[in-house]
Amino acid sequence: MADQPVTLRTRKFIRNPLLGRKQMVVDVLHPSRPNVSKDELRSKLAELYKANKDTVSVFGFRTQYGGGKSTGFALIYDSNEAMKKFEPHYRLVRYGQATKIEKASRQQRKQRKNRAKTVRGTAKAKGADKKKKK
Repeated sequence: MADQPVTLRTRKFIRNPLLGRKQMVVDVLHPSRPNVSKDELRSKLAELYKANKDTVSVFGFRTQYGGGKSTGFALIYDSNEAMKKFEPHYRLVRYGQATKIEKASRQQRKQRKNRAKTVRGTAKAKGADKKKKK
């Protein structure tokens, strides 16, 4: 798959010194492929802008109707520190630079909250999982 040609074009290029990054809209032309992976795009952009692949973030890609062209957004940070400071946590998890915070499902958290409402006082902290007997 990766041997078929892919063309990258960048537009609306902005250098953002306050956030320590370059930001741009990326047009990907891939006429003989259904799509291009974000990992491949990161490595191609890093090569194009002489940056490290770990400091490149790509997101928001939409393939045009009929295929052959995708458009998305790319950020190239000046350093890993700037990326860790300004990039959202979920994207850092995506790129393997942070660990995912494991927590109970949304429904379980809501159920625990509602069970805790039925208990009074200090029992809330320890007895939120027990049902109140009538």
